[in-house]
Amino acid sequence: MRRTWTGPVLLLIAGAGAATGPLVQGRPGTAAVLLLVFVLLAGLNSPLLFPRPIGALEAQRRSAVDGRPVVFWRPGCTYCMRLRIRLGRRARRLYWVDIWRDEAGAEVVRGINDGNETVPTLLVAGRAHTNPDPAWVREQLSSSR
Repeated sequence: MRRTWTGPVLLLIAGAGAATGPLVQGRPGTAAVLLLVFVLLAGLNSPLLFPRPIGALEAQRRSAVDGRPVVFWRPGCTYCMRLRIRLGRRARRLYWVDIWRDEAGAEVVRGINDGNETVPTLLVAGRAHTNPDPAWVREQLSSSR
């Protein structure tokens, strides 16, 4: 859990440090813009951007019942953010497993990717797909209705 928030917290601290210089120099507007940029970066790198994660075993059980894909991800992953943002509201139809919170999920990803924790990794109809194109994932969501 702690590892999940390390990046966003460090970004907030860096933003406060970066904004201090302009603020001391009497440029509050520049300081506010810098701080805002770092707050946005921290938000993008936090788990808040993603739907609430569930455990790998539960996600796979639910997927077997309704056919919806399972996404294994981790906070701070640029490719995971790209997938999440490009899916928009459709992302809520997937089961999201945070591999930093769920050891079973991390084991699944390592088993699929030759021991590496490469994310995003999707399980669609029992088949694994590592770092798939977001357009392809949208197609899979359309066909799993």
